[in-house]
This record gives sequence, structure tokens and C-alpha cells, in this order.
Amino acid sequence: MSTVYRQVTVSNTYNSSSSVTGFILLGFTYAGETQKLLFMLLLTIYILTLLGNGSIICAVCWDERIHTPMYILLANFSFLEICYVTTTVPNMLANFFSETKVISFSGCFLQFYLFFSLGSVECLFLAIMAFDRYLAICRPLHYHIIMTRHLRTRLVVNCWIIGFLWFPVPIIIISQLSFCDPKIIDHILCDSSPILVLTCTPAPMMEFTCSFLTTIILVVPFLFIIGTYTLVLKAVLKIPSRRGKRKAFSTCGSHIVVVSLFYGPAMVMYVRPRPGHEGQTQKVVTLFYSMVTPFLNPVIYSLRNKEMKDALRKVLKC
Repeated sequence: MSTVYRQVTVSNTYNSSSSVTGFILLGFTYAGETQKLLFMLLLTIYILTLLGNGSIICAVCWDERIHTPMYILLANFSFLEICYVTTTVPNMLANFFSETKVISFSGCFLQFYLFFSLGSVECLFLAIMAFDRYLAICRPLHYHIIMTRHLRTRLVVNCWIIGFLWFPVPIIIISQLSFCDPKIIDHILCDSSPILVLTCTPAPMMEFTCSFLTTIILVVPFLFIIGTYTLVLKAVLKIPSRRGKRKAFSTCGSHIVVVSLFYGPAMVMYVRPRPGHEGQTQKVVTLFYSMVTPFLNPVIYSLRNKEMKDALRKVLKC
């Protein structure tokens, strides 16, 4: 009941103010103590995400013993995670105590673009990290010959370029559509589906285009990761010693967990057939892969990795 009341209040605020331009981004529509507790929880997670991923970057930069392709890719991935959460979380937190919850058109579409672009970069990054693990386990003698600094740099740069060139055209076209009042986005961020619902005339072609591009950028890297780890599993099963098998599984285990945490919720949101998700479910699933996963990454990658633990201790001492 309180949720409905909050939505009606926001809608009335928007309709009664001719000076307000933009969208109303509802976010989480809880009231009272629940809202305050959720705000404190998300703020804590955000701060710990910045500290955790920042610590990994510092550890890799300062400790020369881990200046290897795997850890350099991990440091780049941590930087990506910091960018990813910063795209949405500060605005989400500010929205908790905003009376109007208004986000400008330019701000909304900029967030839309950055969120999807960084998400695309993350999909590609997880794929090249899987490729790095494949080379380390299946081609150990040729690993340093193949995974040179030049190749690593090219892979990282290409991930960023492809990710940021994947969505701009449909987003620009969507931004030129007309939207009907009240322009209320019942979500925690500016996403394609809730924005297209607000168009004055149906845009099935744009819905299909966004769905198609999102599915491709999710499914193709995911299938590459599955194929890569299938080859890795075959190679590991051929290792005669238990210790060797354990070490190989330990090398890949962290990455597999991160892939599962990211792709599971993302696939639920964007790949499954479209009859719409309930508002609160959509928000929780989006929150999980956009905020909880980046928060858990530093813990997962350092939990069973002795070299990373030692490097982090060195950073903490400094």
C-alpha cells in the first residue's frame, strides 16, 4: 500500500510541476526504517566495493611478484567494476531521499549508455580472462610466448572499444522518440525495457534491436567461456596427480564463480522470453548483477589465492 502511495505522490508531483523536465526514476519505493536500512546497506556495499577493487589494483601495481598476465587482467577487471558500480549507485543512493526523484533526459540516457557499455565490456573481459586460464592450463609451455604484453594490451583495448561501440546507435534513436506523461520509470536505473514502455507510440523494432544486441553480447562470450572451460576440464582430468588437479581447479575456480554470479542474473533479465518482470523482482535481480557481484569479486579472487593475499597484506601494511 505504501508503495502505491509513493508512486501516486511522485506522479502527482511531476504532473503538478510544469518546470520539471525529464524522467521520474522511482528506485526502491520503501518507506520509513526499511528505506533507511536499505540505504545504509547499499552505501556500505558501495564503499566496500570501491575499497576492495581499489586494493586489488594497488596490490597488482605495487607487488612486482604478481606482474603476470592473470593479475594484470584482474587489476583491469577491478577498475572496470569500479566504473560499473559508479555509473548507477551514487544516483541510486541520492534517489532514496529525493522528493521528486527526477533524472534529466540527458542524465538518464547517459546512464543508460554507460551501464550497457560497461556491462558489454565486462562480458568480453570475462571471456578473455577465461582464454588466459585456458592458455595457462592447456598450453603452459607456450603461455608466455602467446600471451605477450602486446596481445594482452590489444585484447583489453578491443574489449573497451567494442563495448562502447555496441549500443550508441539504438540509444540515440530511442532518445529521439516522444515519451508520454507521466514519465515514470519503475526501476532503479535507466534501462531499455522500462524506457520503451513510456513511448507515446509502440516501437517494436527498437525493442527487438535492443533485445537482440543485448542477447548477442551476453550469449556469444558466454558460449566462448563454456567452450574454453570444457577444454580446460578435459586437460585437468588428464593430469595424473591430485595436487596438480587441485591447483588447476583452484586457478579457474574463482573466475567460474564470478562468471556464474554475473551471467546468472543477467541472463534472467535479458535473455529469457519477454513477458515483463514484476517491478520489485526486476529491481532486485538488476541490483544483484550490477552491485552485489562487483562487491563479491575482490573477496572471491583473494579468498583462495595465496599470492593475492600476500600482495594485499603488503598494501595494508603500507
